[in-house]
Amino acid sequence: MSEKIKNISIVILISSLILTISLWCILKAPADFSQSERRMLAQLPKVNSDSILNRHFMSEYETYAADQFPCRERFRTVKAASELYLFNKLDSNGLFISSGHISKIDYPLNDKSLDNATEKLSQIYESCLKNTDVNIYLSIIPDKNYFIAEKNKIPLIDYKTLTDKMREKTPYMKYIEIYDLLCKDDYYETDTHWKQECIIDIADYLAEEMDADLKSNEFISSFETKELSKPFYGVYYGQLGLPHKPDKIKYLENDILEKCRAISYASGYPKETVIYNIEKANGKDPYELFLSGSEPLITIEDPYAKTDRELVLFRDSFGSSIAPLMMNSYSKITLVDIRYIHSNAIENFIDFNDQDVLFLYSTNILNNSFSFR
Repeated sequence: MSEKIKNISIVILISSLILTISLWCILKAPADFSQSERRMLAQLPKVNSDSILNRHFMSEYETYAADQFPCRERFRTVKAASELYLFNKLDSNGLFISSGHISKIDYPLNDKSLDNATEKLSQIYESCLKNTDVNIYLSIIPDKNYFIAEKNKIPLIDYKTLTDKMREKTPYMKYIEIYDLLCKDDYYETDTHWKQECIIDIADYLAEEMDADLKSNEFISSFETKELSKPFYGVYYGQLGLPHKPDKIKYLENDILEKCRAISYASGYPKETVIYNIEKANGKDPYELFLSGSEPLITIEDPYAKTDRELVLFRDSFGSSIAPLMMNSYSKITLVDIRYIHSNAIENFIDFNDQDVLFLYSTNILNNSFSFR
């Protein structure tokens, strides 16, 4: 074969490949949602003079093209495998594998985020809690990088500095340390969250530190462990895009929890809901089994409680799974998520009077707190 024919053949082959992929991209029906990444995918942007002149169209089209590329999931898998196993990179797009766990790098420590977090908590204190007879506590949940990242030489935030800064700027709270009560196996391998069946001792310890001892009866020993039949592929599984054995979600039931009544205020009005939402567990994110996932304000009440003590829990998603485990000590637990309800609106729903108030947040949220409202 002459050099000229060889060159022409290469040009024809490459042109055919480009044409085929281009036609595939054009004719392929765009997907709406990425199940593995748990996010909506970009759609074809509208073409008009404004979007072209202000250059929004091209930037939005680039996002659309990347999201809707044919065989995108397979290319994501090849990319991640190449980076981690062929080129021996520590991470792929900020995700790494260590001790059987998939996790995400959260580095460096964001001082502005900590300032924002303490400012929001102080606003709540000044507007709702100051000059009341509530008991105020703070506890911080380490992300699982605290237990697994150093082994793989993954950069870590300074957890002591984070804790010290939060304590220093919230002197009106009593701090409850739980770092030493946790280990890597208390967290899902493919997700950021802790496992409910592994945190009974955490609920117990928090209650003890707030003088609401859970050991007063057989509440703990009466738990029955139930398991979802659906495998749990956590948020990190989809983001990394590599094969990994799924987790199993287990949840704890007993007679007391079955008698409790859960009320959601997501619509602004009280609406009865459930502690364990099986319908949502079979949806996009099975972790929403616990108190239906992202809820701005939800209460759990025990109509047969032997105490009139109440707990107000300011929390992120970790709080959804631990709150039911504390129902032995309280007649009512109110969970507040200030990522979804404005701090100024809290007083419209809660009358602060003689409650325990616990601010329970993960280091991931505190280091990325600009979602607080």
